[in-house]
Amino acid sequence: MPNTTTPDPADRLSSGDIARTLLWMVVVASAVTNMAASFGGADTWVHLVCGAVTVLCAGTLVVRNLRGRR
Repeated sequence: MPNTTTPDPADRLSSGDIARTLLWMVVVASAVTNMAASFGGADTWVHLVCGAVTVLCAGTLVVRNLRGRR
């Protein structure tokens, strides 16, 4: 008979883990897009949007980390 066990609740992904992963993905994607825009000679507004998205997501990650330490 196969060994079937229920997963430990500590092993499950929480919504915080998913949010942190998505934020990191957006930070990396916006930074890479900004770099590609630099090499491609894109308009200034593209750089500003990418930079704003990167700063907002990175700031959110910092705030979430600091709040998690309390």
